[in-house]
Amino acid sequence: MTASHTAEITGLYRYPIKGLTPEPLSRVPLRVGQTLPADRRYAIENGPSGFNPDAPEWKPKIQFLMLARNERLAELDSRFDDATNVLTIRKDGQIVASGDLETAAGRAAIEAYFSENFQRELKGPPKVLSGRDHSFSDVARKVVSIINLGSVRAIETMLGGAAVHPLRFRANLYVKGWPAWSELDLVGQTLAVGPARLKVIKRIVRCPATNVDPETAKRDLEIPPTLSRHLGHMDCGIYAEVIADGDVGVGDVVAVEEPRLV
Repeated sequence: MTASHTAEITGLYRYPIKGLTPEPLSRVPLRVGQTLPADRRYAIENGPSGFNPDAPEWKPKIQFLMLARNERLAELDSRFDDATNVLTIRKDGQIVASGDLETAAGRAAIEAYFSENFQRELKGPPKVLSGRDHSFSDVARKVVSIINLGSVRAIETMLGGAAVHPLRFRANLYVKGWPAWSELDLVGQTLAVGPARLKVIKRIVRCPATNVDPETAKRDLEIPPTLSRHLGHMDCGIYAEVIADGDVGVGDVVAVEEPRLV
């Protein structure tokens, strides 16, 4: 793929609390070595994980409430307010929990809701974790995840025409314009979005979280096995690291930067 193969950003999302609602954004600042602002800033520990907020280290997602195993999370509508650090959770349009995640009382209010309503999923007391500048990503690096909508359409074809909601893939950037699966060949290449630069570092191996419909909370598709059967792998999407600052927004062009000749 060359710089002439451009794409367009059609959606930008962050996930302030791992496993909970994606929040759409129109424009965001990307900064070197960072995620989208507040992306995966918090997680809900499912039983003791050993996570130390004063010396945060990456932990596997199995330590937290997550869609891969806890699809009922998709029934909740959560919103995080950056100015107040308040998380508000609604179910069926009604507020069921709210709290400032940077205070003990606020975290306790959120934890009480999950203790009462997610008993069968819990392996121990739920605990809201914050690592301050830490990201509770599925990988042990601060990344931006990118999904090619052309590949999502290809998956629909593999599934016999079943609709596949793109938010099943919980990406930060959704782009259109690239041929299906061409993004998988971009590992090691640099993407340019205005002044911002992102270095593609690896493919994303999909897990059972993609089987959960983000609107109905039903586990109604078998996406990883379908990918494996048709492609011989379970990859869809790419992770990239920000290597040059810049603001990016919906409608911006994503170009593959040509290597400089030495």
